[in-house]
Amino acid sequence: MLQLAEFDTPEAGPGQVRVRVKAAGVQPYDAAVRAGWVPPGKGPELPKVPGNEFAGVVDQVGAGVTSAAPGDEVLGFGQLDAYAEYIVVPADQVTAKPASMPWEVAGGFTAGAQTAHIALQELAVSGGDTLLIHGAAGAVGTVAVQLAVAWGATVIGTAREENHEYLRLLGAIPVAYGEGLLDRVRALAPDGVTVALDGAGGDALAVSLALVADRKRILTLVEHDKASELGIRLTPPLRSQARLAELVDLYARGDLRVHVRATYPLERAADAHREIETGHGRGKLVITLP
Repeated sequence: MLQLAEFDTPEAGPGQVRVRVKAAGVQPYDAAVRAGWVPPGKGPELPKVPGNEFAGVVDQVGAGVTSAAPGDEVLGFGQLDAYAEYIVVPADQVTAKPASMPWEVAGGFTAGAQTAHIALQELAVSGGDTLLIHGAAGAVGTVAVQLAVAWGATVIGTAREENHEYLRLLGAIPVAYGEGLLDRVRALAPDGVTVALDGAGGDALAVSLALVADRKRILTLVEHDKASELGIRLTPPLRSQARLAELVDLYARGDLRVHVRATYPLERAADAHREIETGHGRGKLVITLP
C-alpha cells in the first residue's frame, strides 16, 4: 500500500543537491516498486518512497557542487524517493527547468522523454524507416512519435480510437488495437515495417514479431522476461544529464510537446497508482506538492 509518513529531512552530501519537490511523475515502474519489485542496487528494506522523476527548487548543495545553487529551478531523475517534499540526488542528475515549462510538465518529463530517446537510438531509427509504436499515446509513445518523425521516419501508432486525432497531431498514422491489428498495419505499410517499439506487450508484441524481419530492431518496454528468448531489445539504463538537457531544449524551442492528463496531490498517490495500473490513457500522470 501507499500511505503518508513522516521522515527526517535528507541532507545533501558531497556532490549532491537537495531539491524541494514541486511535482513528481507517476510510472508503471513506481507501481512495481509498491508491489514489491526492488530496483537494481537497492535493498529489500521497507518502507520505500517511490518516484524516480521530479521537478522542484534546489535548496541545499553538497561540497564540491558548482553546477547548481539554492534557488535553481530544476528537473531530474533517480530510482526512488521522488514522492516526497525533499529529494537528494547527485548533482549530475538534474538540469535547469525552462521558465516556459509548467511544474506538472517538468515533474513528469524525465522518464518518458529519456526512455523514448534511448529506445529510438538503440533501434537506430532514421529516415526511410517505418516504425510501429504500440501504446503511442502514452508518455513514452508521445515523445517517441515526435522524435521519430523529426528523424525522418514514418510512424504508425496503435491507440484507442479516442486518441487517434491526438496521434495525427503528433505526426503519426493511427491504428486501432484489437483483433485484426496485423492486417490493419500491413494495409497501412504495404512496403513493410522495419522497426517496432512495444509499449503494450502481449498480442501487440506478437504483431511486431510478425512484421519486423530483424528482431534486433524490436524493443519492448514491458515484456522484459521474454526479451532474451525472443532476441529483442530492452532499454538500457542510459539516462543522463546531457540527454535530459537536450530533450528539455527541444521542449523549450517548441519542438517537443508533452501532455499531462491528470494531476494528483501527494496524499492521493494511491489513486494515481490505481489509474496508472489500468494501462490506458493519454500522456502523463503527475503528483503535485505545494
